[in-house]
Amino acid sequence: MMWNEEVESKSKEEMKKLQLERLQAVVNYAYENVPYYKKRFDEQGVKPQDIKALEDIQKLPFTTKDDLRAAYPFGMFAVPRREIVEVHTSSGTTGKPTVSGYTRKDLETWSEVMARGLTMFGVDEDDIIQNTHGYGLFTGGFGVHYGAQNIGATVIPISTGQTRRQIEIMKDFQTSILIVTPSYGLYLAEVAEEEGVTPDDLNLKSIGFGAEMWTEEMRQELQKRFNAPAYNIYGLTEIMGPGIALECPVQDGLHVMEDHFYPEIIDSETQEVLDDGEKGELVLTNLTREGMPIIRFRTKDVTSLQREPCSCGRTMVKMDRITGRTDDMLKIRGVAVFPSQIEKALLKMDGIEPHYQIIATRPHHLDELEVRVETSPKLFSDEVKELVGIKKKIEGYIHNEIGLRVKVTLVEPKTLPRSEGKAVRVIDKRELNSD
Repeated sequence: MMWNEEVESKSKEEMKKLQLERLQAVVNYAYENVPYYKKRFDEQGVKPQDIKALEDIQKLPFTTKDDLRAAYPFGMFAVPRREIVEVHTSSGTTGKPTVSGYTRKDLETWSEVMARGLTMFGVDEDDIIQNTHGYGLFTGGFGVHYGAQNIGATVIPISTGQTRRQIEIMKDFQTSILIVTPSYGLYLAEVAEEEGVTPDDLNLKSIGFGAEMWTEEMRQELQKRFNAPAYNIYGLTEIMGPGIALECPVQDGLHVMEDHFYPEIIDSETQEVLDDGEKGELVLTNLTREGMPIIRFRTKDVTSLQREPCSCGRTMVKMDRITGRTDDMLKIRGVAVFPSQIEKALLKMDGIEPHYQIIATRPHHLDELEVRVETSPKLFSDEVKELVGIKKKIEGYIHNEIGLRVKVTLVEPKTLPRSEGKAVRVIDKRELNSD
C-alpha cells in the first residue's frame, strides 16, 4: 500500500525532470531571499541560471551546521518572520542550536512525507500510535504526529519518559504502532518484562524507530522482544525533521523522499561527489521548502545510495542505514572506529544486554579503549571462570570487527545509565588528559 502512488512509483526520468525544475526554482528563490546564499553564491562565482542540469548542483557551495549557527536565530529564513508558524531547534549541546522555521506549506510537506513513511509501516486510520519521541523543540515528536494525523490514525502524544506508564498505556489502549529511539525501545522492553507484560498482552503491529545509531542486531533484538517488525525513520532538524527517508516492508534501506529532498554522497575529505553504492557523507538539499530552504547541507551522516528496483514497488532512491557520523568516529591509535561496529560485535553474544558504554582514554601517551557491557542476571550469577571466558570472547569479537584490542569490563545488570531519548554511548576522556 502506498500513500501517494503517483510520486512514490514515478519513473526515474520523470523524477529527474521534477527534481531539476524544483532545484532551479529553489536555487533562484534562496539567492533572491536569503542574504547568506546570495553572498556565498557570489563568492563562488555561481548564478542561479548556471544550474542547467542536476549535476550542476556540484557548482554550489555546501552549507554546514556552523553556517546555520552563525545565522542564529532567524538569519536563514527566506520569508518574513510573521509567515513562520512553527520553530524547532537542534539540541545545542555543542554550541548555539540550529533553528528550523516552517511556513504552513512546509508543515503540509512534512505531514505528507511522514504519511508516506508511516504507510510503509502499515499504518492506517484504524491504528493507535504511541509516540514516545519528544514534543519540545526536538522535531521528532511533531513529524510523526503530523504524518499520523494526515493518515487519520489516533495519536497518543505521550512523549519521552514515564516508562512504567508507557507500558500500562500500551496495554490498556491496545497501542498498535510504537515510535521510539532504539535504546529507549529496549529499555521499554526491559521494564515490560519486569512488570510481567508479554508481547501477547500487547497489540503491537509495528515499531518505527530512529534518532540515533543502530545496528541490524539491535533491530532484531527489538523485534524479538516486542514480537513486531521494526522500521527505520531518518530525518534531521536542519532539513525538516523525521520524514526525509523511511523504510518499507523489505527492510533493506530507506526510501528518500527525493521529490522534496535531493541526496548526494560525498567524500568528506576531498568533498568530491561519489557514485551510487560508495559509502560517504550524506549531503541534502531542500527542493520545496519555503520558510528556510537549505542547499547542499553536510549532514555528517555516513551512508550510501542504491537505485536498484525495490520489491515494494517504490522507485524512490534508497539510502543504507546510517553506519556512523563523520564527527562521532573515534580515531584510536590511527584507526577509525565507529560505535556501531562495537555494538555489532556485542550483539553477537548470548547473555549480554544491549546496554554498553565506550570509554576512550590516553593514560600514557597511547589511546586506550574500554567497553563496559551489562551482562544478563543469569550470567552475572555464574562462576567467575565463566565470566572471564565471556569477557575474552567479547574482546575477540570486537578485535575482529575493528582490528584493535580493547579492554572489556562486564558490569552488573542495570548499572549503566538508561536513556529516554538518545543514548550516550561514547565518553571520550582523552582531551581531559595531558599528552
